[in-house]
Formats: sequence, C-alpha cells, structure tokens
Amino acid sequence: MFDEYTYSELGSIFAMQGFAGISLFSVLLLMALGLAIIFGQMGVINMAHGEFMAVGAYTTYFMSTLTETYFPSLMPYYFLVAIVVAFCVAGVLGYLAEYALIRHLYKRPLDTLLATWGLSLIMQQSFRTLFGAREVSPTLPDWLLGSYQPTDTIDIPLNGMFVLALTAVVTLGVFYLLYKSSWGLRVRATTQNRVMSGAVGINTKSVDRYTFALGCGIAGIAGAAFTTIASTGPTTGTLYIVDTFMVVVFGGAASLIGTIVSAFSIAQAQSLLEFFISGSMAKVYTLFALVLILMFKPEGLFASKVRR
Repeated sequence: MFDEYTYSELGSIFAMQGFAGISLFSVLLLMALGLAIIFGQMGVINMAHGEFMAVGAYTTYFMSTLTETYFPSLMPYYFLVAIVVAFCVAGVLGYLAEYALIRHLYKRPLDTLLATWGLSLIMQQSFRTLFGAREVSPTLPDWLLGSYQPTDTIDIPLNGMFVLALTAVVTLGVFYLLYKSSWGLRVRATTQNRVMSGAVGINTKSVDRYTFALGCGIAGIAGAAFTTIASTGPTTGTLYIVDTFMVVVFGGAASLIGTIVSAFSIAQAQSLLEFFISGSMAKVYTLFALVLILMFKPEGLFASKVRR
C-alpha cells in the first residue's frame, strides 16, 4: 500500500490527511460534546441530534442569503454572528423538544429512542419544505477561503484552521461550564445522584431542560462549522449521527476528556485510511478496531463513576 510512494510523499500525505482528519475531528467533537452532555447527564439517546446540527447549518445558510441580499457590506462579518444565531436557534428548539416530548419519557430509553427518531424524520421533512431537497451551501467570507502553504507539497485550508480554533473555544467553554460554574456543579451532582440532588434543593427538571438545550445548541455550532467543509441537505445530520454515537460510546459517557480523545482517534483513523482504501472500508476497519477495544473496556476509554 505504501510501496508506490517516496518517504517525502508519504510525509506530505500524512500531514495533509492528518489535517483533514483534524477538520473532521472538529465537527465530530462539537457534535459529540452535545450528545455526551445529553446522554451522560440525562441517559437520553437522542436520535435527532444530527438534525439539530442541520438546524445550525441551515441557519448559517439563511444568514448568508439574508446578508448577501440586503446587507452585502457585512458579508465579511456575518459568519461570526451566524455561529451565535445557530447556537441560539438550535438551543431554543432543543428546549422546546425537551419540554414537549423528552420530559415525558425519562427512564424509558426505548421510547425515547423511538420518539427522537420520529422527531428526526419530522425535522428532515421540515427542512425539505423550507429549503428544498437539494443541498445548499452558504457564501463564505473571503477570510475563510484559500489555504496556508508551509511547504511546496502541503496545503492547509484556512477554513479548517478556523473550525479547529472554534472547536477549541467551545470545548474550553463547556469545560468551564461543567467544572467551574455553579450550574455545572448542579449538573454533575444530578448526574452522580439524581435523588439526593433533588433532596438538597436542586431543580433536576430545570437542569435536564437546560442541559438538553445546551447539547442541542452545541450541535447547532457544529452545523455552522460543517458548512465550511461541505454542503447541507435534509439528511445531512443522519450521515454523522452514527459516528457521533461511536465517539461518545468509545470515549465514555459523561467524560469530556474521553470525548476529545475518542473524536480525535476516530477522525484521524478514518481520514488516513480513506486515502489508501475506499471510504466504506475505512469505516469498517475503524468500527472493527473500536469493537475490539470495547470488548476489553466496555465502559469506554474514560468511564465516569455514576450512581443512579
């Protein structure tokens, strides 16, 4: 497989594919952060999580179209505003979904899975009705276009560097919320022992609702980041939900460090393998490796001790 390349060519291939893997890692991590918060805190298997990513992507597309049509002078700045709006729109929809649907199904995992799957189908049809069946892409500002060329054989896209920086900021923000704020203390207390948390005065229902909204909002940011590397269609979210669940399970539910390590490992493995073999076989080999590791560590790489 490597015989036809020189050492210099292999070095360039691994560098470029490695950075392509970092772009995938950034989107997967943003998706998995939201899902890990929801699954780890609430035990809810949210099959509609990919659609909340699509909400963020479509919000970014809408902001692009609106700005390009009515405020063309603001095109260099709209994308940063679109990220914030995508977070808010996806978060509000997540809040409403928890209030209208999820809160009635706690401690019923199969019902929750089926209900959120149905919600994902409803959201997909809503996307088709509002934006059409074709894939769409926003007009990116000029500062997200082009690439940085450290050597003659290596090109690093600027959009990938921006997405990586955005992911770092969001990850640090989530870390602060969960481990340095009073709200995070209530979340961790509820995760560790829900009954005792309620007994000491923590409103666990409110914690659940805002946790679900936060997880969906982060998926919205992932959708905004996704628009920099690919187009968006009604079923875009379903293409990433399996990989996102793999990240959460492999890293360990409710483990922030595990989610980061897992997302990086899976993204890099898929990116490097896809260059030398087909994309489908790359996923097969990656999944096979994950299954082998989970046979020895069924709780994931960094399992958290949780008392229910």
